[in-house]
Amino acid sequence: MIRWGILSTARIADRILDGARGTEQAEIVAVGSRDLARAQAYAAERGIERAHGSYEELLADPEVDAVYIPLPNSMHVPWTVRALEAGKHVLCEKPMARDPRQVEEAFDAAERAGRVLMEAFMWRFHPQTDELARLVREGAVGEPRYLHASFAFGGIAGTNVRLQTALEGGALMDVGCYCVSALRLLCGEPERVSGEQVLGGDGVDIRFAGVMRFPDDVLATFDCGMDVHRHQAIHVVGSEGSIEVPSPWQTPLGAEIRLIRDEVETLNPPAVDPYTAELKEMAAAIAGERAPRLGREDAVGQARVIEALYRAAAEGRAVTLD
Repeated sequence: MIRWGILSTARIADRILDGARGTEQAEIVAVGSRDLARAQAYAAERGIERAHGSYEELLADPEVDAVYIPLPNSMHVPWTVRALEAGKHVLCEKPMARDPRQVEEAFDAAERAGRVLMEAFMWRFHPQTDELARLVREGAVGEPRYLHASFAFGGIAGTNVRLQTALEGGALMDVGCYCVSALRLLCGEPERVSGEQVLGGDGVDIRFAGVMRFPDDVLATFDCGMDVHRHQAIHVVGSEGSIEVPSPWQTPLGAEIRLIRDEVETLNPPAVDPYTAELKEMAAAIAGERAPRLGREDAVGQARVIEALYRAAAEGRAVTLD
């Protein structure tokens, strides 16, 4: 049993609370906020034992083994490092950072503290994702030629943290990072990227479209946005068929993969709560049973690609990754 504290009362933390109910390996025992009344209200509504009136108090709680950090993007690494230095294991909400040097800093802190750090890409722990990766890896559609991923939504405005440059908001950071994660999972690390963005908020990207070239002449594109009708998908086109995943990141209607060759075959992997699976992965890593699936290499690779995409969009040119 890992005793968890939540560093903030952000709405997404409710997903972790729901996930913890699905496993005996995790219990949410504390929440911290910069506003004690808010922390107390949050804890009372959700049946959490203890509420702390600062993040520092939560990190000093000796009854907390690990913390989940759902703070705005710009605060991920600073508070991850502070949590690790306080002796806590950390599950940091995606994306950890857009600067790979900051991600390295966080994992260096984890190594010094002897604690587990993982980036919280919950979709990577869903059986649907495992099945998709297996199909591509085993050549179900021949050699991959072209891929596309998308994730977008609308309906935010005003002071939403996603629209603030100082908090590292933007469509690529918020939902496009899922697309980058998927393309890297299926194709490896890109050799070259380019991107186009439309700005909004106080200067963040409210829409972003990217092109990525991978080894073996595999091409991939993605789109993400925060001012459009909600949509999501992954498409893989190979030399002998194609794959469609209508709901790769969230599966409210159940998991589904369409394998299209001479005929269409519909696969329905088990529908599980990916947040529960994520917490089980952390528990196994903390127990020393295996390394976390999303450790340093994956998190640094993710940040390297995001940084390159932003640079490509800002400079109007393709950027080659080392």
